Amino acid sequence: MDMPTAMFLAVRAFSAALVMGIGSIAPALGEGNAVSKALEGMARQPEAADDLRTSMILGCAITESTGIYSLIIALLLLFVFRG
Repeated sequence: MDMPTAMFLAVRAFSAALVMGIGSIAPALGEGNAVSKALEGMARQPEAADDLRTSMILGCAITESTGIYSLIIALLLLFVFRG
């Protein structure tokens, strides 16, 4: 393997790792904040727990899609773009 090819493979692997690292931070923080606030709301108003739980799960599902998109981009970087 020549040097430019090895460099390309290394940059591609580093880019995929960077995409996954940055792409997973925001969903983790967002979901943690959403769950925290939902649990706080459930503790303050137990009668609204069902509505809060439904909204929390829907919000977490939407937030998690960002992490899945970053996984797809990382996989594309690793296996599709051959250069």
